[in-house]
Amino acid sequence: MPGSASLELVCPAGGLPALKAAVDNGADCVYAGFRDDTNARNFTGLNFDDAQLREGVRYAHDRGAKVLIALNTYPQADNWARWTAAVDKAADFGVDAVILADPGLMDYARRAHPELRLHLSVQGSATSYEAINFYRERFDIQRAVLPRVLSMAQVEQVVKNTPVEIEVFGFGGLCVMVEGRCALSAYATGTSPNCNGACSPGKAVRWEQTPQGVETRLAGILIDRFQEGERAGYPTICKGRFDVDDETYYAIEEPASLNTLKLLPELINVGVRAIKIEGRQRSPAYVAQVTKIWRDAIDACARDLVHFEPKAAWMADLNKVSEGQSYTLGAYNRPWK
Repeated sequence: MPGSASLELVCPAGGLPALKAAVDNGADCVYAGFRDDTNARNFTGLNFDDAQLREGVRYAHDRGAKVLIALNTYPQADNWARWTAAVDKAADFGVDAVILADPGLMDYARRAHPELRLHLSVQGSATSYEAINFYRERFDIQRAVLPRVLSMAQVEQVVKNTPVEIEVFGFGGLCVMVEGRCALSAYATGTSPNCNGACSPGKAVRWEQTPQGVETRLAGILIDRFQEGERAGYPTICKGRFDVDDETYYAIEEPASLNTLKLLPELINVGVRAIKIEGRQRSPAYVAQVTKIWRDAIDACARDLVHFEPKAAWMADLNKVSEGQSYTLGAYNRPWK
């Protein structure tokens, strides 16, 4: 059963089986996308057609959970109608909110569907309460998802200075820089994460066994080389190993997952309203496992905030599905701050 009303658990749904896995294991909300470039996970085999979304909304609502639709890429001049049609479709299917990044699309949604709840996507890159309050005053957004670049003190400052509900990432993959402005994959492949919805698209990915090890390439660029027994990650440029000043290392970001389980009491204390699990590209089994652990943890924290400690078994199981089987607190705990 969905638990604490003070902190909603928002879980990924790359498809209908993942949606059901999230709901069955305690998600308060699931977030999903349509099968096109209107969302930032536009990959083959992911997302929902009309029949699946209708079934997903029914399944979630029957069990007291909400469905959020991500329309968080940026339309261009020649494809505007596809994005507005996606807003119309989401409203017609009775979703509980749409997650938007483009101000023009927010304006359209506000005018065409004044009853539809709007959330500001992480792709909107709003890192200050001033920016978030602007979106509220102009478009009446009800929630904002913070980029994964703020320290805990900065998150608290934002929460204290806005009436908008604040959602933060709690577990899963990390993006470098400020989300919504990544140009690395677009530079290498010609496909923009922010406009086409695909970072490191599969058509540009190559895996090759060589005498030196397994090599991964993106659009011909060597991203990494893995030795025998070494876990090989998906080739994104920001998490590749590169030669810098005669040293080969993770020059931009190491392949580790964000895991803020230890920060749950602080997140609740500062007034964060929702915590998001990343991973629409992951399997229903992953969604089920991670959702259950976070459901249990949030409920345990709600029962005894002062004495909450993550169980060792939770951390061990989450590490098994983390990138590189390791985790980080990311920008929430910046030692140089």
